[in-house]
Amino acid sequence: MKRRWLPKHVSTFRDRHGKAHYRYRRTGFVTYYFKNEPGTDAFLAELRACNEGVSAPAIEAGANRAAAGTFDDLLSRYYRSPDFLDPGERTRVVYRGTLERWRSRTRKGRRYGEIMVRELQPRHVEAMLAELLPHRTSANMLRKRLSALMKFAMRIGMAGSNPVIVTRPFKISGGGFHSWSEEEIAAYERRHAIGTVARLAFDLMIWTGQRGGDARKMGPASVRDTRLELTQEKTKVFVSLPIMPGLAESILATPTVGAFFVVTEFGKQFSVKGFGNKFRQWCDEAGLPNCSAHGLRKAAARRFAEAGCSNQEIKAWTGHTTDSEVARYTAAADQRTLSDTAAGKLLANLAERLAKDAAKALKSGENK
Repeated sequence: MKRRWLPKHVSTFRDRHGKAHYRYRRTGFVTYYFKNEPGTDAFLAELRACNEGVSAPAIEAGANRAAAGTFDDLLSRYYRSPDFLDPGERTRVVYRGTLERWRSRTRKGRRYGEIMVRELQPRHVEAMLAELLPHRTSANMLRKRLSALMKFAMRIGMAGSNPVIVTRPFKISGGGFHSWSEEEIAAYERRHAIGTVARLAFDLMIWTGQRGGDARKMGPASVRDTRLELTQEKTKVFVSLPIMPGLAESILATPTVGAFFVVTEFGKQFSVKGFGNKFRQWCDEAGLPNCSAHGLRKAAARRFAEAGCSNQEIKAWTGHTTDSEVARYTAAADQRTLSDTAAGKLLANLAERLAKDAAKALKSGENK
């Protein structure tokens, strides 16, 4: 019996030039063609996305009969485009969920998926967003996704304009995910001692400023000399970070099982959702119901800001690409600490200026 070397549902074929290609074929699901070679991390990421129904979604009854020009038709095209497939798998799950919930909603007995794309007007978009109130964050998320969808529709000729961009997002009070305070950080450290998986997961995020989805993928192979190197799953940004003493102590104190620092009780890699759920449990055990993995990333950025680091220095750690993104993450920086830092810089500058003036006056007096 010939041994199968490819994963389940994956098969290979050769084109007319003799080049090998790989595809994911599963009964009841859309066929997906891989962009990367088997055995690579990128291929495994594609395979996970297929198995989770993201890159290879289930075929809906009647989907192949979607009326041309409708949002059902547009979405079937969008889900196969680089616009949707290029972001990380977790991002695709979130985006698809937002769009599918919107598509299934009805108004006057008509599903939004059945609406003709060219019929959509700004007043329609505003009414759709208003249906989600008082959940303003959800409304704004839908607005972003519809805007991206309409940009794609314009590019492929299904729409002549984007009616979403003339609408306004809802103003959000608050700063999104709660940024951990130093007291909350200390509480977690007291509950989860160095040498435990719970503590190592925490240290991988607070000492690197990375997302939970990236922390779960770190392992011995991520270490290069005294640095931790990785390509962020969401943005594909490469970062190379010095391993801080606190993180080094935690890594050395925690037994490593397999290719990853943080694994399940069965020695397996956490899924994105599984890691989030487990970290939620660890926070609850420490009496921190308002804290989350993403809030820890914000706390790491806050610490850099309080230390007087520039936006460029912070971006080198977090992987952010714009100053506005950093500003959102460092909004919780302690105002008193920053004002003291600014005062110190001001006084140092004044002292340097006075010293220069004194030296100039002395030199002028000597020349007389």
